[in-house]
Order: sequence, then structure tokens, then C-alpha cells
Amino acid sequence: MSPWKELIKPNKISLLGLRETLEGGQSFSWNSTSKISWIGAFDSKLVELKLLDDVIHWRTALDYPATQAEILKYLWLDSSYDEAVNNLPWRSDKVIAQCIKSLPGLTILNQPLGEMLFYFLLSSAKSIPQIKELGFLVCQKFGTQLAPDIWNFPGWHILSEVKEEELRGLKLGYRAKYVHKVAKFLKQDSEFLSLIPKLSYEDAKCKLVSLPGVGPKIADCTLLFGAKFPQAFPVDTWISKTLDRHYNLGTFKSEQKTLFARSHYGKYCGLAQQFLFSGERLGLIDTKT
Repeated sequence: MSPWKELIKPNKISLLGLRETLEGGQSFSWNSTSKISWIGAFDSKLVELKLLDDVIHWRTALDYPATQAEILKYLWLDSSYDEAVNNLPWRSDKVIAQCIKSLPGLTILNQPLGEMLFYFLLSSAKSIPQIKELGFLVCQKFGTQLAPDIWNFPGWHILSEVKEEELRGLKLGYRAKYVHKVAKFLKQDSEFLSLIPKLSYEDAKCKLVSLPGVGPKIADCTLLFGAKFPQAFPVDTWISKTLDRHYNLGTFKSEQKTLFARSHYGKYCGLAQQFLFSGERLGLIDTKT
């Protein structure tokens, strides 16, 4: 690994905010190396991060290096993040205000689209640790080893050559069928994923749900975490629960909750989603609020 370097001193960040960014359900390739540090991979680049005295430090593998600019982009550490947080309705909404206050520095990672599609295909009826386990087994079997116990996402081109039975043997269960079918489809249409970021949010979501096994929630997760569509608002169990509890939306269907979120939270509702998701899952939202 390269020597440690100072990455950036954000205006506001907390250890919990950085931990949730890396381990809180939007990425599945980061693991803690201490109470203040994590190691992970993106785009086959190996990086270790730590938060020391409110400053993020970084180092990278010499064989699989990332640049400082790439890490800053990946972590969304520029002025547009502050603009996005400021755009959320925290001045009038005590729930989102409480989440932002409890999780300073929580961001949306700028991750590879294909990798996010893969991991969220695995996410159906699975917890974060279970998704990480399934992804690890596939990457270990078919990816490139970047470091001890760390393999990269092999890519859909390699997965297209893998039999469904092999994927089932890696504990994917019924998800193996969808991964297999998507891999075959993407082999036939090699430009499919590259076109997604160029579309409108509505057209991109429509295009993704045409894939085998991809429903509205998986599509929104893929668009938010893998294509930087900030208006995507995935509604999972945690989000549905917090909207029911704090916004009295218990009678709303998922589609109605999504429409509410896009109207109430605005163009960065996806960032609000991550604050709400972590806030509810970690028990940070005061039930009396």
C-alpha cells in the first residue's frame, strides 16, 4: 500500500456518518480494519480510508491504485454535496433534520452501475451482511484478487459465461436465475448499461425494470447508487416504516410513497432516503418527533 495521505477535511463529518456511507447498505465492498478505518474496492481499485481528528486520510494499493481525484469523486466530497443537503427540507421537517444532525457527512457514493445492478439483484429478502456474503462468494470465485480476502466485481462479461447451476452453488438461490439471465442479456446488448446515465430518470427506470428480476425498488437502488440519479427514492422495509411512523403514510402504497418523497424532499430525495434509512435502522429518530 502507498503511504497515508490527507484526503480532505470536510466542513462537517462524523465517524458514524462515514461508517454509514461505507457500510450502511449502498455499498457491499467495504470492511472495517479498525474502529476508524475501512478497506474496500471500486472499479478494481483498492483503497483504505480512515478518519483521524476529523480529517479523512487515504492510501491505495500500488498494484491497483486509485487517485485522490477518483476517491473524492467516489465519496462525493465537493461543494455540490453541501448544496444537496441544504436543498433538503430540514428547516421545516424535524425528522429529516434529526437524521442530518445525527449523521454529519453521510453521502451517496458514486459507484459503478454494473456492480450496483449485480448487488441489488442479490438484495431481495436479504440483509446487508447476507448481500455482502453472496457478493463475496461470486467475486471470490470469478473476480480478480486485489488483496487478502478482497476480490473485485468480475463484470457482467465474465458472469455471462457462468452457468446458472454454478451461481446456485454459491448460495444465490432463485437469484441465480436473474443474475444469469441479466448477464446473458447484457452480453447481447453491450451498450445497455452505458446508455442508462444519458436518459431521463423515468426512461432509465423503465429501461432497467425491463431486465429479468428487476422491479421498481431494485431499479431505484441501482439508479441512485450506481448512476447518480438523486431523484430515485427506493422504498424498502425501513423507508416504508419511517414514512408510516413519522409521516402517517400507512395507507399509502409504495408508488404513492415514492411520489410523496419526490414532492416533499425535492430533487435530492435520494439523499434524504439514505438519511432516513440509516436514521431508522440505527434508531436515531426520536419517536416523539
